[in-house]
Amino acid sequence: FTSDLLPADITGVSVFNNRDNTFEFHPGPVFSAILLADEINRAPPKAQSALLEAMEERQISVDGETHALPNPFFVIATLNPADRLGAYGLPESQLDRFLAGISLGYPSAEAERELLSGGDRRQMIAELTPRCDVTSLMQWQDAAANVHVSDAILDYVQALLQATRNDSHVILTGLSPRAGLSLVALSRAWALLEGRDMVLPEDVQVVFPALASHRLTGSVRDGAKSAHSILDLIPVGKV
Repeated sequence: FTSDLLPADITGVSVFNNRDNTFEFHPGPVFSAILLADEINRAPPKAQSALLEAMEERQISVDGETHALPNPFFVIATLNPADRLGAYGLPESQLDRFLAGISLGYPSAEAERELLSGGDRRQMIAELTPRCDVTSLMQWQDAAANVHVSDAILDYVQALLQATRNDSHVILTGLSPRAGLSLVALSRAWALLEGRDMVLPEDVQVVFPALASHRLTGSVRDGAKSAHSILDLIPVGKV
């Protein structure tokens, strides 16, 4: 994502075909199973808006026509610090569409040594083999959606959401209902990874910082601190 990026560079563009006297749609890079948006906040707001419909509706609209995106569709983005030159702040509506946000930080000494002593990373990517196929991924998604969530867990989720909306001195904007739906979905997925068919409070607690960090302040690092303070504020036993 660069400062001169246009919405059509993401979604695609209709080009006039002189032979057939018709417009042909040429799909952009958004038509992929995994879309990697590197340094996403370098692009201006108009380019950012091109991803809103794609991330929420799994479709894009160009020249009055709607085009469905591949299934599955997944967006991964890297974010520059907001105080860097040429960085735009992402609107809350777009941040809310990202399921989770994490801060990688600097690598450990062992990981950095392996990086420095290793070969060409691009060549290593070419040698990677798939870990699963599309059918297996879709089956895992269906299995996660069927993980049981009790009323007590939903009470806990609502208490966490409400706590972010009541503390206006620390958090400017609380978590939205979309964030609540994402928290339940992410907790289900974590429970599935742990080999369980039901969500426990511990599952919610594990995923809550990653889900809430970028939504609370727009900064993953500062938001993670706020998320942990919310967890301390709402103990499970009080729900």
